[in-house]
Amino acid sequence: MIKKFKRRFSISAPRLAVRPHVPWYVRWAIVLPFVLVFGFLVWWAYDAGMALAGFHRGEAEQEITLLRERVLELEAKAADQANQIAVHERQAQIQQAAADEVLEQVNALHDENLRLREDLSFFQSLPLTAGRDAELSIHSLKLEPASLPGEYHCQMLLVQGVQRRGRVFQGDLQILVNGDQGGQKVVLQFPEPNSAEVAAQRLNFKYYQRVERIFRLPEGVHIDSVEIRVFEKGMQEPKVTQTVLLS
Repeated sequence: MIKKFKRRFSISAPRLAVRPHVPWYVRWAIVLPFVLVFGFLVWWAYDAGMALAGFHRGEAEQEITLLRERVLELEAKAADQANQIAVHERQAQIQQAAADEVLEQVNALHDENLRLREDLSFFQSLPLTAGRDAELSIHSLKLEPASLPGEYHCQMLLVQGVQRRGRVFQGDLQILVNGDQGGQKVVLQFPEPNSAEVAAQRLNFKYYQRVERIFRLPEGVHIDSVEIRVFEKGMQEPKVTQTVLLS
């Protein structure tokens, strides 16, 4: 205890230093300029090193800006070209649709021209045909398979005889199909009795009428013959019949 007391309060005791108190903001005011100078020197050294290595920040930023402007310009051109392509595609589709429609019209006119030629040839030879004095006759009867399986296209020309010329013929056309289904004989009638197609397919003409009918057979039916019957309105017996053999 005595030694500690002498060491602290004797001549050999440690010196006591008294310094003035410095506020923290004064210390920062003194240190901050050195920090800023040091940071500037570090940045300058980094930029100088990049420049010595061949990299210039200003030029790089300028090139990046130019590249971005170029990308935006190319994107705008690409969008414009895409719009132009879409417009051209729509125009091409419209032109193709118009060309297809014109082709269909040309084909329809061609078929109509062939029918008119057949009609003209028929009427030119009409005075020389046998049975021209009949009240009603069937001419140019054709029966051909249609586009779908089991469908048949039937077309004919109905002509009134000289003695009925000028009088309106009204009636119905009936198609009877005699065939075989699974080894059994079947008879099918088109249109079916009491169906809406009967009224829709009524005959009404003064001199002649071209008739076209499409009928479809049930699956498994094979045609032996087709009989065409024409009934005058109010009559139970057919006015004229004609049979086509297919077997």
